[in-house]
Amino acid sequence: MEVERFTSAVTDGEIAAINLESARRGAWLRFARNARQPGLAEAIVDLERLAAEFLGDLDALDRLETLAEQFAATDGSFRGALVEAEVASTAHRFAEARDHLERAAAQGAPPDDVSRQVLAIDQACGVGLDAVLAARRRIAAETGRLEDLVPLGAVLADLQSFEEADAVYRRAFDAYDGVSPFPLAWVSFQLGMLWGELALAPDTAVAARWYRRAIACLPGYVKARVHLAEIFIHRGRPRDAEALLTPALTSGDPEVSWRLADALSAQGRREAADALLDAARSRFDELLRRHCLAFADHAAEFYAGSGGNCARALELARVNATNRPTRRALAQLDTIATLAPERAASPA
Repeated sequence: MEVERFTSAVTDGEIAAINLESARRGAWLRFARNARQPGLAEAIVDLERLAAEFLGDLDALDRLETLAEQFAATDGSFRGALVEAEVASTAHRFAEARDHLERAAAQGAPPDDVSRQVLAIDQACGVGLDAVLAARRRIAAETGRLEDLVPLGAVLADLQSFEEADAVYRRAFDAYDGVSPFPLAWVSFQLGMLWGELALAPDTAVAARWYRRAIACLPGYVKARVHLAEIFIHRGRPRDAEALLTPALTSGDPEVSWRLADALSAQGRREAADALLDAARSRFDELLRRHCLAFADHAAEFYAGSGGNCARALELARVNATNRPTRRALAQLDTIATLAPERAASPA
């Protein structure tokens, strides 16, 4: 089923982004009045994740840390531990998240709530992927929901079953009967990643079509703009990349400044490009100080390339690969190590 059929049936993407911000602020106000309201802290986690993942609002991680601290201090039950686990996992502090889940289980948390998070962590860390795949297949078969088909597609992609992953993602479109554009943009982005970055023989033309569709669903989708801009730059279309990225600068995502700098550099606008690279470095450094594990992989890629610091790139790639030894993380480490062989030979 083609994405265009959905874009007219769901909420306008710009309106959806405004609604998300309104819902997020409203939830925080209710939390201030009654932090223990059933389901409220959990809802805030979901809203803040949407703001970070789609709109590039990376300060959401700081707000989530505040939520976890305040809620755990207010609610000493398994709910507090589950929220702490969700927040730690969002920041890629997976070992800490597992500790919180053990505590939640000991406090009587529903086993399904614990196992759901454990499964997500195992998948994120590349642990026991055959078992993860079996679990994802079972869950997707039971529910048939987009929310369960997308993680199945992702683990298939991790296992390099690209054609089946593509088929599962496309099934997710057929399964969706909601009005929010966020899930449709999410699936479109995953398909762009699948064929643009994960496939052994990338097809950037196919990837570009999916990224465009993600942006059509949700114009403020920062990651989709960044990835499409990369394709434009590699195709010798830096002006198109500039037009795509300029509206996203206000998000504060350092990848926007980084890729926009690349686009301007390709046009010979070195002074403006250097200023943007400085801004990207500053923002990456700020994020790494606060949430190192969450940004180690992207920062490593930045410093290995336009950021011009292979030694730091190697350090960050090692941190990332230790934290989540996925096929992708280990490949990144190997690639960066070839750029800094003298550092690769030194003890980790």
